Amino acid sequence: MRDKKPGPLSSRDVLQRIGLDDDSHRNLLLDEDDLLGSPLDGLAAALKQRFESLNTPHRFKPGDIVRWKSGFQNRLFPRTDKVAIVLEVLPEPIFDSEKDSSCTYFREPLDIVLGLFLDSGPHRGDFLSWHFDSRRFELWTEGDAQ
Repeated sequence: MRDKKPGPLSSRDVLQRIGLDDDSHRNLLLDEDDLLGSPLDGLAAALKQRFESLNTPHRFKPGDIVRWKSGFQNRLFPRTDKVAIVLEVLPEPIFDSEKDSSCTYFREPLDIVLGLFLDSGPHRGDFLSWHFDSRRFELWTEGDAQ
C-alpha cells in the first residue's frame, strides 16, 4: 500500500513553514535601534549636546580669530573650513528683521561683527564684514585643524 501524498499546502501553511506567518512578520519590522532602545534616545542626546554647545558662552574681543562651532553654520560665509576676525562686539544685539518665523534667521540675535576674505567669485580676496550670532562661534587657535 502506498502512503498518501499530502495534499497541497495553503498559502498560510507555506508562510508558516518559512517563518512568515501572521505573528512572525512583525519581527521583520524591527531594526537594530528597536533592540537597543528608542531611536529617539540618540536624537534627544544629540539635541541636548547642541543646546549645551550653543549656550556655552565665549567672551570674544576685537582681534580674536574665530570659526564656526561644529554643526552651527547657518550662513554661507565664512566657509566651514575658514576663519574670521572679530571686528566688534556689540553691547546690545541687533535682532534680524526677518519677518517669517520659519526662517532660521528669525529674531536671531546678531551681537558680533566679523571680517573675512571672500575666497571665490569675482570679489575673491575682498575683505568684508557681516553681523553674526556669537553663540555659533568658537575661538580658533593656531594649530587647530581647518
